[in-house]
Order: sequence, then structure tokens, then C-alpha cells
Amino acid sequence: MQEAQKRPYALGAHALHLPDGPCKILRLRLSATTDDDVASAIVPPVTVVLEGRSICHRIHLSRHTGYNSLAVALRRLFVGDGDDEVEKHNEEELDLSNAVPGHVVAYEDMEDDLLLAGDLSWRDFVRVVKRIRIIPVKPNRRRHHYGDV
Repeated sequence: MQEAQKRPYALGAHALHLPDGPCKILRLRLSATTDDDVASAIVPPVTVVLEGRSICHRIHLSRHTGYNSLAVALRRLFVGDGDDEVEKHNEEELDLSNAVPGHVVAYEDMEDDLLLAGDLSWRDFVRVVKRIRIIPVKPNRRRHHYGDV
């Protein structure tokens, strides 16, 4: 009885027994999946913040195949109202560097570091990203004055 008090949620051996039939098939399917498959199935949506706007969007990264697919989704969210803008840019030409013109796509990882999107493999990116931030590119403040020494 004292052991049960230490572990109030302890399960008996009978609770772990699954009958044959549909449950057996489920057990076989679960045992055949890899850690990456399980992780990608439970990836929560990621918040996308465009600097200067008060409304954020949420994107399910598990529904995208890579950075190219993400770039197309960002273009649809922030640039065009319809598909006309996306059709102008062939999906092969569209990447994170030109997904939202005049902006850089960065992300915050689990340690709240701000990093440039695209620097990791897609799988690693999906695992560590906490928030996607789209930051405007600042113009070069240095003005070269020809003739000044």
C-alpha cells in the first residue's frame, strides 16, 4: 500500500495488456515509425510575426516540405491577396530571401536566439523553431560622398 501511495498513478500489469485485433495493428504501426515521424506528427503550429503589424499568423510547419514551400506560404500571407502574385514568381525561383520583398526571414529558437532562417536543414529547423519573425531590411545608412577624403 505504501508503494501505491508513492506512485498514485501507477498502472497494474493488466492496464498495459492490449487485446489482439485493431490494437495489435496499431502497436505494429507505432513500432514501425521512427522518432522523426512521431516528432513531425506532433509539431505544434508556429507563430509568424511581421514587424510593424499587430496581427500574427500561425503556420503548421509539418504541412510544408521545406523552405521553398514555407516561402510560398509566407508570400501568400503577406504579399498577395490572391494567387496572382505567387504565380508571377515560379515556385522554383521563390525562396526565403525573396518571399516577402524588403524583409529578412528569421526565427527564434528554443533558447530565444534570433537566427537567419535557412541556415539549418529543414528537419532541424522544424525541431528548434519557436517563432518566425519577418524583419524589414534597413537601408544602408552610410552614404558615400565622392570627393570627400
